[in-house]
Amino acid sequence: MKNDNIVLTMRGICKYFPGVNALENIDFTLRKGEIHALMGENGAGKSTLIKVLTGVEKLNRGEIALCGKKILPKSTKDAQDIGISTVYQEVNLCSNLSVAENMFIGREPMKAGGIWWTEMNRRAAAALKRLNVDIDVTKTLDTYSVAIQQMVAIARAVDVDAKVLILDEPTSSLDENEANKLFETMVQLRNEGMGIIFVTHFLDQVYAVCDRITVLRNGELVGEYEIKDLPKVQLVAKMIGKDFDELNASFKNMSSVAHENDGEVLLEAKKLGKKGTIEPYDVVVYKGEVLGLAGLLGSGRTEMAKLLFGADHPDTGELHMEGNKRNITTPLDAIKHGIAYCPENRKSDGIIPDLSIRENIILALQSKRGWMKYIKRSEQEKIADVYIKLLSIKTPSPEKMVKELSGGNQQKVILARWLLTQPKLLILDEPTRGIDIGTKTEIQKLVVDFAKEGMSVIFISSELDEMIRTCSRMVVLRDRVKIAELRDQELETNVVMNTIAGGN
Repeated sequence: MKNDNIVLTMRGICKYFPGVNALENIDFTLRKGEIHALMGENGAGKSTLIKVLTGVEKLNRGEIALCGKKILPKSTKDAQDIGISTVYQEVNLCSNLSVAENMFIGREPMKAGGIWWTEMNRRAAAALKRLNVDIDVTKTLDTYSVAIQQMVAIARAVDVDAKVLILDEPTSSLDENEANKLFETMVQLRNEGMGIIFVTHFLDQVYAVCDRITVLRNGELVGEYEIKDLPKVQLVAKMIGKDFDELNASFKNMSSVAHENDGEVLLEAKKLGKKGTIEPYDVVVYKGEVLGLAGLLGSGRTEMAKLLFGADHPDTGELHMEGNKRNITTPLDAIKHGIAYCPENRKSDGIIPDLSIRENIILALQSKRGWMKYIKRSEQEKIADVYIKLLSIKTPSPEKMVKELSGGNQQKVILARWLLTQPKLLILDEPTRGIDIGTKTEIQKLVVDFAKEGMSVIFISSELDEMIRTCSRMVVLRDRVKIAELRDQELETNVVMNTIAGGN
């Protein structure tokens, strides 16, 4: 391999935080005209490696070279000026500004002492047209979908003449068609000679578009592989450091346990609905079962969950718990009646980023008790220690800011918060989205264990395989209408997909 085919090299990269070796002697190579997957479970070091590359974090040891020239970015702007652009999972643009303004922030074309609006709009439209996106660039960014906003971010990166494009979990909020359009753009840019680093947890997507894979685990390099030389099962084993047969056996064991239930009714919704949100539905949740809500994005899964938790207010129907009618109009009502809810968007609706792990864990219990019954600091510390150990939360201290944890560990903190309230019903909305396979497995096992201990769980996921492994029954929704309930032999991928699509 000739050196002129290499756009980026990182050698011996080390990054240390107090009590944590985040990166230990990492090597990474990116070629021109390739899509290179950076894989590993949460806490493996992927985000830290990207932050070092883009100037967010200062490396402790190692060297970075771009097109053969040593670089040391001091900020994201410095990295961008050098030729390294990043598009994050949450699009970090200004929704109240126009598309064109977002694309040219800090580098607006000027004329006669002011912004040359006509030229800026023309160049913005041309950059997007190159990516087969034809939209009105004078409209504000929030006019458009998340998928279009990501294309705007990519077009901006391309327009600043990026040599390296980093896509950090770009498909987490996209449906299948939107993701496929993004892949077409990635392949187009690869064919034009750009080097692309693709960070994702979706294995199928890696094998659909990537050329090579670098795997990290616990801050160390596991290896670099050609995509054709690394079957999925081997990739999974390398990422989690566990034999795949052992992992698969644990799934089978989970499945057999998850499908053993039938018991007393915990919750029953009768014609519960809200106009414009979800059509009236009936649903029963039994004690000690995992009930799945299946359907495509926008099918009404989250809307159903929010009505049950009091985060949204129904205009029809009624709710019963353990045979008694309950008037749940706020989340606090739900908490007092033994219902807990882990929301879909953990960053905006789940964690309180500027509080510690300890403070995040005790929030719901404190709300349930009331602020007049303050939980003593010593009790808080004991609680935090117990749940950090119980859920294997990776942290050097309960006083660490929760925003500094990986996504999977943040999810565990939210779980700890709700488990502490000893709920009768735990609603989990996409609890494994954007987290690694190893942590997904841990959470799935926890869900099944909760059910075995008598807790009821409502489980929402876009990944049918984990729904089938984990759930004892499924409610299927389409276009915000409950269309079916499935159980036993019906809990099979083709049956569920056929039902969602409107087949038999």
